[in-house]
Amino acid sequence: MKIYNSLTRKKEEFTPLEAGKVKMYACGITVSGEAHIGHAYQAIVYDLFRKFLEKQGYKVTYARNYTDVDDKIIARAKEENVPADEYAAKMIQNINAVMHRAEIDEPNLWLKATENIGNIISFIEELIEKGHAYPAENGDVYFDVDSCPSYGQLSGRSADESLDGVRVENDEAKKNAYDFALWKAAKEGEIYWQSPWGKGRPGWHIECSAMNRAAFGDQIDIHGGGRDLIFPHHENEIAQSESLTGKRFAKYWTHNGLIKVNGQKMSKSLGNSLLLSDLMDNYSPDALKFALLSNNYRGDLNITDNLFPEAEAHIAKFYSLIAEAEKAFPNETGKEEEIDKKFDKDMSDDFNTALALSDLFGYFKEVSKLLQEKNPRARRITNQIRETYSLLGLFKKNAEEYLKKYAPKEEIPQEVLAVAEERKQARAEKNWAKSDELREKLKELGYAVKDSKEGYELTKL
Repeated sequence: MKIYNSLTRKKEEFTPLEAGKVKMYACGITVSGEAHIGHAYQAIVYDLFRKFLEKQGYKVTYARNYTDVDDKIIARAKEENVPADEYAAKMIQNINAVMHRAEIDEPNLWLKATENIGNIISFIEELIEKGHAYPAENGDVYFDVDSCPSYGQLSGRSADESLDGVRVENDEAKKNAYDFALWKAAKEGEIYWQSPWGKGRPGWHIECSAMNRAAFGDQIDIHGGGRDLIFPHHENEIAQSESLTGKRFAKYWTHNGLIKVNGQKMSKSLGNSLLLSDLMDNYSPDALKFALLSNNYRGDLNITDNLFPEAEAHIAKFYSLIAEAEKAFPNETGKEEEIDKKFDKDMSDDFNTALALSDLFGYFKEVSKLLQEKNPRARRITNQIRETYSLLGLFKKNAEEYLKKYAPKEEIPQEVLAVAEERKQARAEKNWAKSDELREKLKELGYAVKDSKEGYELTKL
């Protein structure tokens, strides 16, 4: 199989550092607020990476982190007048809950910055000893970018170019403006830990380097995250880790695209952030994944007003055919292995979910045709689809239950409702001839009517 490597800017044959085993780390969420669609997108992408690698026979250890202390978290905690660690714990609980609602599986390892302070301090001490970092008089510690000749290898930026678009803090305390903080001295009233440089807390970039080393050692196979992390976060991770160990930190760097909303970059300042909890109030986990994975993971995803409703409509149509096949052929257990082989071929080309999902339309068109012919192969195809596409989180539900809960309800025309109400009145008056006449009229309008204790139910023919 081939994976696109952001470091070399090309697809490469995947060969792990140790045969049969994969060490994979994806940067998780800074818990300064609730989970949004961008967080879900990244989590879904790396969950499917893990599952497909396992399907290919690899033993995968997949780690994600929570950044649970930083400037934004401290600021939000102050706004709510609670301790920063209490605020972070609450956010993690909320994020975990909504990720479970979205049916996104957890990694093998959860890593938190606040649980790795000792590892972070040790990492910084070693960098200082090797001449790659220096403490400032104000209690901060900085990475010396000039000590790392390979700096810029991931982003393609030189040290001077790295200042473009990046906020620079405490210039007077640094050797160079482009040096970055490994340890930040605590301000009055802020959360802190004791260190050789005084009271403080870790910088953002050092967290992932130190947690990676503690969990996996000096090297990993796959390091991932959103494309917005390439610079400065991942560039700085490489500099820290490779300066310390002298080894290549990650063999493959992978990055998912960014989320846009109606063509604009998603951001809090524009007020267009889509909270995951709001999406889960309105759509199924299947529709969420179908919508997000119909795009190549490396490309930006533009979320239009119709994206999720259309995804739900497709999923509902697919589930209705699954339900029909299961009802028509309840004892058919066979499968169509060619579907699974085609899926593996698609996914082996840099996890091409867009192609794998486009295949579904042809498969279900065939199912519809076979159902009309009363051919049990329809059930064999849906059996295989259920098994194969469960890797993407699709078609794992009972079909009838999904349709009752999530299938989009069509708006019934007023003309049809008027006839149905007239028929209801005729039945109340025991005018059966008129009731039958109006039933036929409803059929002509394209609707079947079923009487119930509550009144009636209309179904489109």
